[in-house]
Amino acid sequence: MRKILIANRGEIAVRIIRACREMQIAPVAVYSDCDRTSLHVRYADEAYHIGPSAPRESYLRIDRLIEVALRSGADAVHPGYGFLAENEDFAAAVRDAGLTYIGPTPEAVALMGSKTAARDVAVRAGVPVVPGTPEALPADIPDAELMRVADTVGYPLLVKAVAGGGGKGMRTVTSADDLLTSVRAARSEAGAAFGDAAVFLERRITHPRHIEVQLLADHHGTVLPFVERECSIQRRHQKVVEETPSLAVTPALREAITSAAAAVARAAGYTNAGTIEFLLDQDGKFYFLEMNTRLQVEHPVTEMVTGVDLVRWQIRIARGERLTLDPARVLTPNGHAIECRIYAEDPDNNFLPSPGRIQHLRVPAGPGIRDDSGATQGLDVPIFYDPMISKLIAWAEDRPSAVARMQRALGEYVVAGIRTTVPFFTWLFAQPEFHTSAFHTTYLDEILKARNGQPFVEPRPADEDLAAVAAALQITLAPRTVSGSLGPGASQPAQSAAPAQASRWKLRARQEGLR
Repeated sequence: MRKILIANRGEIAVRIIRACREMQIAPVAVYSDCDRTSLHVRYADEAYHIGPSAPRESYLRIDRLIEVALRSGADAVHPGYGFLAENEDFAAAVRDAGLTYIGPTPEAVALMGSKTAARDVAVRAGVPVVPGTPEALPADIPDAELMRVADTVGYPLLVKAVAGGGGKGMRTVTSADDLLTSVRAARSEAGAAFGDAAVFLERRITHPRHIEVQLLADHHGTVLPFVERECSIQRRHQKVVEETPSLAVTPALREAITSAAAAVARAAGYTNAGTIEFLLDQDGKFYFLEMNTRLQVEHPVTEMVTGVDLVRWQIRIARGERLTLDPARVLTPNGHAIECRIYAEDPDNNFLPSPGRIQHLRVPAGPGIRDDSGATQGLDVPIFYDPMISKLIAWAEDRPSAVARMQRALGEYVVAGIRTTVPFFTWLFAQPEFHTSAFHTTYLDEILKARNGQPFVEPRPADEDLAAVAAALQITLAPRTVSGSLGPGASQPAQSAAPAQASRWKLRARQEGLR
């Protein structure tokens, strides 16, 4: 394998490029109109334009991606996550073009991409599933029959899209009064998001935890599960904080749940990297939820506690190598890791996207801190894609130390020009339930509702923002020696308001002012 086309953008494209560099493989990037100057484009050996900014005209165009892969001389394609990463047609097109797809087979993607088919696989593997309808609801099911089926499943229940994920096409139904409108709404959203309006019903478990198991599987029959990840901190069914290991998982439960994950993967004939997701109820019973047939956003926390580069192993498996990792090593966490998804969103405006130019960026560093990012100072964050700009990861020898390290890192993270979720995370990490790990999948939605719109950032006049940015830039660009004095040959600047502005900027940075 000499050259890999990365069919993605942003943070994950940069992450894959770095793995390619270490393996002496040439990385090839693709970009849309608005990504022409993005970091992943500058990092790659080659970069090819694939269309307008809208995803359907660029990153979702299978034909253009295959054309670029062949034109560039790539012999493999890595889909990253999102876009076409769980699209069986794309995986098949890569294979049909004579290229290596760095992921599972198209058949496995199709099988496990259907939530109802995946449930059948879990049942055949002897793994418990959440009670629900075994197949999608017929499109023309009479209202009376739908009500009867829902009564059989039991309330509260979830209406869930058969395809896709990320909380799209999902509705919570607490009584029969809301069933029909919820099904219609879920079908409409699923059809718009995934091109498939099929939905099914599933019992809603009260206050569960979301526990998932990363695994690798080679083409020689080895399936290797990793220590679990805790992903219960979610906002509207979307993960925002992930960590490993979970304080709710005992050694005995870890053995049971990782064995179940491996059994599902074997039953599906799965290869490469994937993740099995479970719900864990308050009695300690777990249920298969779904499988993600790709690399997860939260894969860095697993890497931090196991020392395993998952992207490198994806590539090694794709080129036919055997898994040689010690199973005990990947099931025994070394310390604790936590990840925050940093979004270009305004938490004080219902987390609406906050596109625009990053005028100033200061990324945290120091012991145990990792920032996986596609953002740079001067970058324009576009409106066309998911607004996540980076993933901030903290590792330490235990969870309290990892939490403290993350809090320190959040205090160092400064972004000016756009709003981000850094102030929100600063608030979240101060909550007592977070420190004791006393949370569940609806915990965050509940405490956000209780805030009743209370701001995360103290409002201030716009001219003060501009003064603070100017002071930050002056501090950054001024020539200095190691001791902080003016550099050789530099003249003493005239007296101005800069010191006062710099002081105000530093104070506001500590107070999440420039976030």
